[in-house]
Amino acid sequence: MAQQPGKSSSRKSKPSYLYSIIGVALVLFLLGTLGLIVIHANKLSEYFKESIEIQVILRDNVKEEQAIALRDSIAGRPYVKSIEYVSKDMAAERFKKEFGEDFITLLQYNPLYASINVKGNARYVNPDSLSVIEANLAQQPIVREISYQRGLVSKLNENVRKIGFVILGICVMLAIVVIVLIDNTIRLAMFSNRFLIKTMQMVGATRWFIAKPFDLRSIINGALSAILAIAGLIGILYFADKLLPELSTMRDYFMTSVLFIGMIVIGIFISLVSTHRSVMKYLKLKLDDLY
Repeated sequence: MAQQPGKSSSRKSKPSYLYSIIGVALVLFLLGTLGLIVIHANKLSEYFKESIEIQVILRDNVKEEQAIALRDSIAGRPYVKSIEYVSKDMAAERFKKEFGEDFITLLQYNPLYASINVKGNARYVNPDSLSVIEANLAQQPIVREISYQRGLVSKLNENVRKIGFVILGICVMLAIVVIVLIDNTIRLAMFSNRFLIKTMQMVGATRWFIAKPFDLRSIINGALSAILAIAGLIGILYFADKLLPELSTMRDYFMTSVLFIGMIVIGIFISLVSTHRSVMKYLKLKLDDLY
């Protein structure tokens, strides 16, 4: 008679494991989706920051050799993402292409200045860092003035900070929801095994002997759930790249890999802890309390 509940519970536990794996995978998929949004939001912020151009406008009588020497000097500094020297003739040609007007023929001279155009690394594109950079560059004797969109820089950093706080709040709330949902899903799956656990205890098995197979199974189930969730996210990334090829240029493969590894760790850890707690709970209960 003692074997019948065990066999019955064993048969019932198989589908419950499947539901548990799918349920945990869905929750991890939701968490991973938010993680991808955070990663791409950060890359998008970096993209906008690194699109802001600092124009180092040179004096009118500067020789090209001096301008190139200054460009090479600036290029080695850590805040530089990319740098370009634009001569007076190049500036006039670009103006003509952009506005369709040949002002040199009309004015009989070129009023534009040569410049060194710098695009900075994202971490330096903030009002404080740019003020220091501007003061340093302004000390060069061949520099006439420094020009960049100061208002845009301030607004961009302010918006990035606000968005960061909002995403952080969402991440904290979702993390709590994920832990609760996975814990409840695992505990519900273990509920169908309560008689099997109690039967093993009644025939003299130790707690470690009883818990070990369930713990090992929980590790496998947690890993499978994470793999299913990761496969879903990879599918989303694939179709997103098909629809918007520009997204692939902003892909952070390192952080995406960290996210996927983190999902596997979270899936295994929460699944293991929830399963072990459930087994210990049913071992402490009396037989009558299981009904």
